[in-house]
Amino acid sequence: MRGVFTTVKFLRNEIFKNVAAAAYENWSVEQIENIPNEVLAEGAPNYRDSVELEREIVRARIKAAMNMEMGTNFSEHFIEEDLAALKHKKVGRDLVTVIPQACEACPEKSFFVTNACHGCLAHPCVEVCPVNAVSLIDKHAYIDQEACIKCGKCYDVCPYGSIVKNDRPCVAACGVNAITKDEVDRAVIVSDKCVSCGMCMVACPFGAIVDKSEIYQLVDALNGPDEVCAIIAPAFVGQFGDKVTADQVVEGLLQLGFDDVGEVAYGADITAVDEARHFLKHVPLDQPFLATSCCPAWLQVAKKELGPKAYCVSDSASPMVETANYLRRTFPNTKIVFVGPCSAKKFEAAYLDVQNSVDYVITYEEINAMMIAKGIDLAKIEPTQKLNHASVDGRGFAISGGVLSAVENVVKRLDPDRVIKVEKAQTLSECKKLLMLAKAGKRDGYIIEGMACPGGCVGGAGTIIHQTRATANVTNFARSSERSSALKTYEESKP
Repeated sequence: MRGVFTTVKFLRNEIFKNVAAAAYENWSVEQIENIPNEVLAEGAPNYRDSVELEREIVRARIKAAMNMEMGTNFSEHFIEEDLAALKHKKVGRDLVTVIPQACEACPEKSFFVTNACHGCLAHPCVEVCPVNAVSLIDKHAYIDQEACIKCGKCYDVCPYGSIVKNDRPCVAACGVNAITKDEVDRAVIVSDKCVSCGMCMVACPFGAIVDKSEIYQLVDALNGPDEVCAIIAPAFVGQFGDKVTADQVVEGLLQLGFDDVGEVAYGADITAVDEARHFLKHVPLDQPFLATSCCPAWLQVAKKELGPKAYCVSDSASPMVETANYLRRTFPNTKIVFVGPCSAKKFEAAYLDVQNSVDYVITYEEINAMMIAKGIDLAKIEPTQKLNHASVDGRGFAISGGVLSAVENVVKRLDPDRVIKVEKAQTLSECKKLLMLAKAGKRDGYIIEGMACPGGCVGGAGTIIHQTRATANVTNFARSSERSSALKTYEESKP
């Protein structure tokens, strides 16, 4: 539901905005605990069965937005952690979680006949059912839910599309089968399987799934004495409004309190060159193929699915880490904040980045709420600096196929005669299929790319606009770069 400003989006924005205000203005526990009363006034319930249930859910959202442990206490006095200690708390492994009170315990996969059924003479739905669960009643098809084995054959053959498939949106969106249910059929995320891609969060129409945020901790850092620099991922273009330029977004970050802003696309350029050189040196001599991505959710899946061929996964630093390391060398005492489209990057910074290069990860959705809390109107501000760190290649990493394109471009410049075979996949379920083909030896000599989100990073859980629109924005921004190749950035990066 990206690109549609739903009630779920409204509530998330309200929570993030209030949490940012609480951090900027150093609100007391009592003031923070009053947020549900401000968001939901007395009277008839707006969304649920009662106002108190709505407020319980808002309290849970606040706990997630402040990086608190969810627990089970959603009473009026729900803050059980010390605010001073909370300002320095890092995200835990249970990054994406379900708010039980908000989950509607949607029915599991099932098939239903709608009023569009024509009761046709052929009735193929009846004929193909292997367990005789479909019959004709009063000239209309009927499915016996107790007998149905959910095979979907009736759904596939209906000439009118009169049979609909009903599935849990969160389950359908999860590409790693990480969602199960509790004793009353509410969704539960299995943390050992979850890769924090956030697609279940995007899919849930009740907003029952949330990820933890570091807004509260970041604002404290911005208010502190240390230098804080932002590195912004290339999917940001157009996320904050059609009339907002990339340079205005940079200026907005500076007005939030960041000391400097850099492009993660710079690190993408460095990564593209490293991977191109690795491919030329090692494929197929030392390894049958090269699997690559800037997606930490894909990385976890790829290493697991490939098993003994996991060594074929690129070991280059991610663009986020590469960019952060560059800043660390230049400004060793600065705090570094990754601003991006993705909840999985929070997991990467906390658990996959062995160098601890990044201090905080914040999404476009969260940073937008911070700007609202500070009264910053991006469309009206005058930029004071221009982004000019990266090439067309690096800026294209945000789009499905962008990593492949960048690496391929560099390979062709380094070895024009080299024949390159490439293939990409988006969404984890499709990525697993491609990885299995590679594992079986059917993609030898290839560079393969995977992205957990539809469209690539532009479809991440922390984005604001639809991925189709975002793809066009990123493509146009990439083309505006003064550098035509990642090699140019790579050469300039060397002392």
